[in-house]
Amino acid sequence: MTIPGITPQLPLAWRAPADARLDTFLHAPPGAIAALGALARGDAGTWVLVVGAPGTGKSHLLLGACAHAEARGRRAAYVPLSHARGRVGEAIAGADAASFVAIDGVEAIAGAREDEVALFEAHNRLRAAGVGVAYAATHAPDGLPLAVPDLRSRLAQCLRVVLEPLDDDGRADVLRARAERRGLALDPAAIDWLLRREGRELAHLTALLDRLDRASLAAQRRVTVPFLRQVLDRQ
Repeated sequence: MTIPGITPQLPLAWRAPADARLDTFLHAPPGAIAALGALARGDAGTWVLVVGAPGTGKSHLLLGACAHAEARGRRAAYVPLSHARGRVGEAIAGADAASFVAIDGVEAIAGAREDEVALFEAHNRLRAAGVGVAYAATHAPDGLPLAVPDLRSRLAQCLRVVLEPLDDDGRADVLRARAERRGLALDPAAIDWLLRREGRELAHLTALLDRLDRASLAAQRRVTVPFLRQVLDRQ
């Protein structure tokens, strides 16, 4: 998945969306935000592996940790492996100059032995240099079809943060908080209507909310169910 604002070819040239911050992540597992914050600040040596199905917020947490590091004067690198299959060694090379590195989407290179070896070597190199690293993957190490057992064992040594899909109340909380940060007036009934009509995939819902924000601003109208029908039927 392409993340708006990210330049995948240059891991040190990342730019997180404004909403991707540690303090905007809702319903995180106990201790998860504190662990990532400490790692990003350089206050903890325990590396982190964030595990969860697509849409559970893994990239949000990694990008938020990068932003947390940069806000404290540390250099951060974000490396989305989904864009680096076949050239992981090249993609991760620039990360050596960072103080904190977020490596997203380990599952994207599972089974690609050359890429796995490059990641394993980078892992050891960054560990020796004292760089903090956070990984994200759709499955725990034992559930990934990795070709390099030593890479699996290194990932298994990380502190594991497991993200579960949100229920409808949790999704509503995310939409409500995102709207409030934008100053968008969003009726509670409109959120319920969106969840019923547009499905429950958060990436789709938040992108839709951004479109509604622009439409509401242009029309100078509160986002109500009639307004939603008008905008979505037109699109």
